[in-house]
Amino acid sequence: MSGPIYTRGGDEGETSLADGTRVPKDSLRVEAYGTIDEANAAIGLVRASLQVMVDEEALLDRILEFVQQRLMNCASRVATPEESTTATTPVITTEDVQRLERSIDELLESAGEIGQFVLPTGCEEAARLHVARTVVRRAERQLVQLSKLKPVDPLVMQFVNRLSDLLFAAARYANTVYGTGDVFWDPPA
Repeated sequence: MSGPIYTRGGDEGETSLADGTRVPKDSLRVEAYGTIDEANAAIGLVRASLQVMVDEEALLDRILEFVQQRLMNCASRVATPEESTTATTPVITTEDVQRLERSIDELLESAGEIGQFVLPTGCEEAARLHVARTVVRRAERQLVQLSKLKPVDPLVMQFVNRLSDLLFAAARYANTVYGTGDVFWDPPA
């Protein structure tokens, strides 16, 4: 990329969508894809915090790398109005959603069953995964709000919904791999 990264185009509080349409920076669409970007950054922080890459961590890293790639696709889809005829964006597929489901099953196989609420803590990696999970939940809420006003790709909605489940499973997996175990909610505590 040559030249400066700044355009000065947003100095007045607007930004461009993928098709060039100008919208306010606080529009619900921008909030939604911005939160997906925030979730992606949180997942990147998790990946950066993984310790020595033993097989268990390599599995988690591979899953999270796939997630990061697909979150870019999700953000791109949300940043492109459905009625756009000028922008083409990568898609989210049914196979992508199914891959998340298979990954959830694989992670929970190691973490085991639970019958209680889990606190968002444990090892550092698990705590970071829980933070990413809550950001994904916020993105999902924003997508639901946006979908009431504008069409939103239903596979993006499914992917983001499954992703919060995957991040919960990944946090439990990390607590298992690092030996800290889950910390359960104790209401009287």
